[in-house]
Amino acid sequence: MIEPTRGRVYDPCCGTGGFFVQSEKFIDAHSGQKADIAIYGQERNHTTLSLARMNLAIRGIFAELRWNQEGTLLRDAFPDERFDYILANPPFNISDWSGDLLREDRRWAFGTPPVGNANFAWLQHIYGHLSASGVAGVVLANGSMSSMSGGEGDIRRAMVEGNAVDAMVALPGQLFFGTQIPACLWILAKDKSNGVAMNATLRDRRDEILFIDARKMGALIPGSRKQKQLSDDEIAKIAQAYHAWRGEPEAGAYADEPGFCRAATLEEIRSHDYVLTPGRYVGAGAIEEDDEPFENKFERLTATLREQFAEGRRLEAEIEARLGAVG
Repeated sequence: MIEPTRGRVYDPCCGTGGFFVQSEKFIDAHSGQKADIAIYGQERNHTTLSLARMNLAIRGIFAELRWNQEGTLLRDAFPDERFDYILANPPFNISDWSGDLLREDRRWAFGTPPVGNANFAWLQHIYGHLSASGVAGVVLANGSMSSMSGGEGDIRRAMVEGNAVDAMVALPGQLFFGTQIPACLWILAKDKSNGVAMNATLRDRRDEILFIDARKMGALIPGSRKQKQLSDDEIAKIAQAYHAWRGEPEAGAYADEPGFCRAATLEEIRSHDYVLTPGRYVGAGAIEEDDEPFENKFERLTATLREQFAEGRRLEAEIEARLGAVG
């Protein structure tokens, strides 16, 4: 969605370097030059950081990766650096992030994050590290879109009013190996008044946010009963909607699609108390030809349930009779 083609790319919790590898694959697919990208990352797990360095080295990707055991939020390795692209999948809902020691941190431009949850510390850390025209993609738990606890609702309101949020994507469940927690994607932009992407000037998107509901997308990976993945076509559809909404000439004209995507105004978002769950904005999708009216479906399922209850009672009576015969 954010197309890192040239400039500085940063991941504040880079893990084994997966986002960096994907960035290079994007550049290769679009005949770009790897030398046009400078990569930076930080990771608190030393073993994981070593794997990241190895992962990048075998692909010929050069990066400046830094480690400290305190972690990015407590000890920022790049405090004065700004980046054109930030990609991050921070740990969800962590409570042991030393928030009590960082109450007066300069990164909290939209409000002090609650000590018990680091979600909005990550969002503000990332936003603060964007360059003047930078854009970021952040994967977070769904609760970040609606939580009001610990002042999170106030921070979210300030971010919306400050035009920090460009787009929100609700993802399908079961996408991640490490957690079953439903996740969403925050797209942040430093300057929504214009900006440049793929050498094209973008339209003014201030006081507007794009909402994409992709929860119905994805399919189980062959051979797996728990893990889902998005198809290339589904990923392209999500990205295309975002590119068109931003005003990229090659993406074509943008249009709302009921049940999938909708551009909502700041006034409408205010009316929803700054809750950013896409389902509140995109509406219901078009009725499929094989959709069954609720009344008919309810009647049919009720009849089926009654038949199953009756069959259960019959089997129970038969079992008791046979047990009596054995006795």
